Parts: sequence; C-alpha cells; structure tokens
Amino acid sequence: MRLWTSTFRQSQLGSLGSNYIRCGLDSIECGVSRRLPSAKALHIQTLPKTLGHSRCRPQPARQSCSPPTRRLYCNPAAAVNGAPSFAFAFDIDGVLLRSSTPIPGAAKALTYLHNNNIPFILLTNGGGKYESARVAELTDKLGVPLSEDNFVQSHTPFKQLVGGYDGIEALKDKTIMVTGGDGDKCRKVAERYGFKNVIIPGDILMDNPTIWPFSQVFTDYYQKIHRPLPRPVDLADPAKSLKIDAIFVFNDPRDWALDSQIILDLLSSKQGILGTYSDKNGDTSLPNNGWQQDGQGGFQASLRGVWDVTTGGAKLERTVIGKPHAETYKYAENVLNTYRTHLLGAGTKGKPVGRLQRVFMVGDNPESDIRGANDYESAHDTKWTSCLVKTGVFREGTKPAYAPKVIVDDVLSAVKWALKSEGWKGDVP
Repeated sequence: MRLWTSTFRQSQLGSLGSNYIRCGLDSIECGVSRRLPSAKALHIQTLPKTLGHSRCRPQPARQSCSPPTRRLYCNPAAAVNGAPSFAFAFDIDGVLLRSSTPIPGAAKALTYLHNNNIPFILLTNGGGKYESARVAELTDKLGVPLSEDNFVQSHTPFKQLVGGYDGIEALKDKTIMVTGGDGDKCRKVAERYGFKNVIIPGDILMDNPTIWPFSQVFTDYYQKIHRPLPRPVDLADPAKSLKIDAIFVFNDPRDWALDSQIILDLLSSKQGILGTYSDKNGDTSLPNNGWQQDGQGGFQASLRGVWDVTTGGAKLERTVIGKPHAETYKYAENVLNTYRTHLLGAGTKGKPVGRLQRVFMVGDNPESDIRGANDYESAHDTKWTSCLVKTGVFREGTKPAYAPKVIVDDVLSAVKWALKSEGWKGDVP
C-alpha cells in the first residue's frame, strides 16, 4: 500500500497530516506494542501510484457550489489593465489571520483583488472541517466574498478520489477508513465529499474490543460516535471479515495507539481484509523484502517509526499532500486555472484570456509556503513567485531556510509589490 499524506498546519488542529491509503495489502505483525492473539493484521492499500508519480495529474475536484460569477470590468483599474495574466495564492494563518483575528491590511488586499477581477485562491495546510464551513468563517471574518472554488485546504485533493481519475478507480462505493481529528468530524467531511461507506477506527474497536484492549479510557468517547460496521470483523474466518479498500489519514488522531495499531495491521494484511497477514511480508526475493507488495500505504512520522521497528527498516511507500509538496501546488494550480476561467470568461476588449503566466505565493512559513513555491515546476510553464510576510512564523532578523523572492511586512505590502512588478496600472490601496 501507499500513503497519501496531507500536511496540516499545527496551529489549526495540532500536528495534522492527511494521508490516503488504498487497502489491498497483506497484513503485518506489529512490533511496537505487545500484540494479543486476536489483534491480527488489518490491511491498507493506496492508489496504484502515489500522487507524486508523474502519471498522476489531479484534476480540479467538482465543487458543490456554483462557479464564481463573472464580474464586468467596471473598476477603472481593471478596465485599463484588462484580464490579468497573473494570480495569487495566499496562506491563511499568519498571512490573513492571526488566530481568528484578521491581520491589518488583509481584508483590504483581498477586496482590491476581488474588485479588480484578479484571481486568487486560499491555500492552507489547515483542515478538519468541510470546505464550505471554513469558507463561511473566512468570509465573515474578512468581509470578502469567498467560495469553495478558490479555497484549497489540506485534504481537499481527496475529493478527486471519489470518482477516480487518470486510471485510478473510483472509491465512491468502496469501504474506506478515515482517521484523525475530533470525534467523527473527518468521517462527515469524507461523506460530504461523496464517499458512501466510511468507517473510523472507533467503529472497529467497539465491534471487536479485543483488537486493542488498551483503549478503555476512550470507551465513552467512542460510544458516542461509533456506527455499526458494514460487515463484521471475523478473525476466525477472514474470508467473511470486513475488507477495507482505502484509508485516509486526515490529521493526527486523538487515540494514536489504536489508530497506529489498526493501520499497521492493515498495511501488512492481504487485500485489506481484517484478520489476515500477507505471506509476502519478509520475503527477501521480492522488492522491499515483500513489504507493501499487495498495495500501498503509510501513516506519517510516528507511524513511520513504528513501521521501521516492525519491518526491520523496510521502505514505507508514501505520497505526501500539503505544502511544500509539489502535488498540492499542482492541484492548486488546476483549481486556480478553473476558477480563473470562470471568473474572467472569454476576456475583455475582444482580447481572449491568455494562459496563467505567474502565481504569487504569499506565505509566512519558509519551510512550507516558500519552499513549495520555489521548488514547484508547473506543467503549464506558470511561474510561482514566493513572497514572505513578517506577520507569522518568520521572524525578522533571521535567515529563512528557503529564500523567497521578496520579504515584505504584510500581505497588503505583498500585493502592492506583486502588482507593481506586473506593471499594473491604477491606484493600489
């Protein structure tokens, strides 16, 4: 199996990471904690190839909301400049908001772009909520009309897996396990995306407590949120046992022990069938000594450590989604191009809308925002230019690990600098 991880911003929901694991492996014997006989292998597999594979070209997910309304060029500056060949991507925490309070100049910057038909998206490693809920909060706080069409958070790319794409089968009707966050909020997000059969580790535990008997402290917690399994876990007869087709790690779970145990079991199971263990595991005649040869998968930092101990250092195949990783920028660029097309229409003054030539990535974190923009190579020859602001993680007087094109005081200064560099005519706030 292979892991798809979506990196979450720590200030949002703790140390968060979204992973997608498609189940189809054989199970593993956990060497991290003492396993009971009943705690057999569960299994996980991800997509045939990871998001980072060159053949995977995520397409912008279909949004539930209507396309952005095309606005006439009634603003003098917009009328003079015509359809812009550039756009913006903004991080949220430390750029537009500090905690839940708007950073001075943020609303003014976004309002100017909105009024002048200059496309922009919000690109954040945050998550844990459905996109529409987060967009509504941001619209209220910033006073600028936003929609799901120009908003990408950590796990938004998971939407494209519902219907499948680029040779990857649809998971809409498959059984998937979702882990991470508080209660079953991430399950509900997955269901809003369109996945029909979604379970969480708590469902498995409440159905079969012997799988991990050390979670009694969470009994009341799981009692409130668990649902009946679509099929029982039958450790005596794996052929009749629950089969999990994919695993999504939206962010760090609250019960790390339970989730790690189940995911590790699934990673080494056979074809995602709970209670099985792959006979390929440890086979030195196979690539990676047989580990993950029936599928793909993983869990992120903590799970990787457990995986190393369990497998003796076998490679954990995984794909990470979220800044600074290229797959997130690829997905975001597709979303931005779709949004831009709807926003600008066929162009103005008889001139067609040309391709998107430049995206200004405005962020506060050199390790994610700046690094990702600097490293990303667009398939459409769109240049990403990094702008580092001083209102968040970065501290003035320090040398950023990844050098931006420019360092400015705040997001409004970043917008002014970008507009000037593009030769934008007209009054800028």
